[in-house]
Amino acid sequence: MTEQKSSQRGAQDAGDRLLASHLAEDPFPAAFKATRMPMLITDPRQPDNPIIFCNQAFMTLTGYSVDELIGRNCRLLQGPDTDPEAVNRLRSAVAAEEDVALDILNYRKDGTSFWNALFVSPVRDVDGTVIYFFASQLDFTTIKSKERELAEARNSAEEEVAKRTHDLSQALKAQTILVHEVDHRVKNNLLTIASIVKLQARMSESEVVKRTLFSVLNRVEALSTVQRKLFTSSDLGRFDVSDFAKDLIEDLVGALKRDDIRVVTDLSPVLVPAVKASPLALIINELVLDAVRRGLSDGGGDIYLQVKRTNGHFLIRVTDTTTPVSVNPEEDAFGKLMLETCSRQLGAEIRREVDGHRTDVLVTMLVEEKKDTDT
Repeated sequence: MTEQKSSQRGAQDAGDRLLASHLAEDPFPAAFKATRMPMLITDPRQPDNPIIFCNQAFMTLTGYSVDELIGRNCRLLQGPDTDPEAVNRLRSAVAAEEDVALDILNYRKDGTSFWNALFVSPVRDVDGTVIYFFASQLDFTTIKSKERELAEARNSAEEEVAKRTHDLSQALKAQTILVHEVDHRVKNNLLTIASIVKLQARMSESEVVKRTLFSVLNRVEALSTVQRKLFTSSDLGRFDVSDFAKDLIEDLVGALKRDDIRVVTDLSPVLVPAVKASPLALIINELVLDAVRRGLSDGGGDIYLQVKRTNGHFLIRVTDTTTPVSVNPEEDAFGKLMLETCSRQLGAEIRREVDGHRTDVLVTMLVEEKKDTDT
């Protein structure tokens, strides 16, 4: 009993250190806890690779309390009908420090079973050493039951379904590898979002969902660009907003491959503390994406991007002139919510003016000279 308590204490301490390593401004720990996607983190540096952190969704799915999970190996979810081959695949991937995505029959605390779409990936430090394993789960028992019924009724279709599932799995794996290559030092954050995107893609063929996935991936890419610039900069404590803005608008407009979009920029070097990098990057990303959604991607037009610092204030201005098109109301509402949330986090003000086909958005925030120069 003493050894078990010691193991649990070690796992709890590791989880506390993981949380403490994130800045208060970092939105990802809060997203990890609040998301409805069950997620957990294990520590392979401790004996038996115990769970050190899990969110409420995981506890709801399995029926275990946090005290019953911390310090335990994930095998506690296995039961009498769990496929040994799936277990071996999972163990082999963990031993080889590789990503693995598989479907496995797991069991809750009360003994009831559920089909789990499991995604596990190692998280490495700057030296390439695996320091954590991140895992996300999805209960797709209902879907599994329907698949079984369809298989019984149409056995001839089973081979094609398996082939399509395999192709999708391979495509998702290739996409994950591509994301990993962007920047290993943000791997943990990217895997959190990428796992959700991939699992959602498996569940729906809706065009609305597909557009949503592209929207999520776009924001992931914006954050990846921020982190890459932070870690390749000679000054890790500061972030050049203009440098990021230049790359972002070139990437977004360039991806459209439209020669009828005219881009004008007025970018002055503006250095801010690195802790403000993510919300500032998302603000610029949302402003440019809003212009693209409202017409630039359909009929072209002009877009002007300005970043500068003046009279103790830091400002971002995006002005576009384009023939407006119908915008998906949910996408529009979510984009505005993202913009407002990031602005509140920074204490920034937003002013939007619309004059015919011309839209001008100005975001300003007070610069605290002492903080910025001391950071």
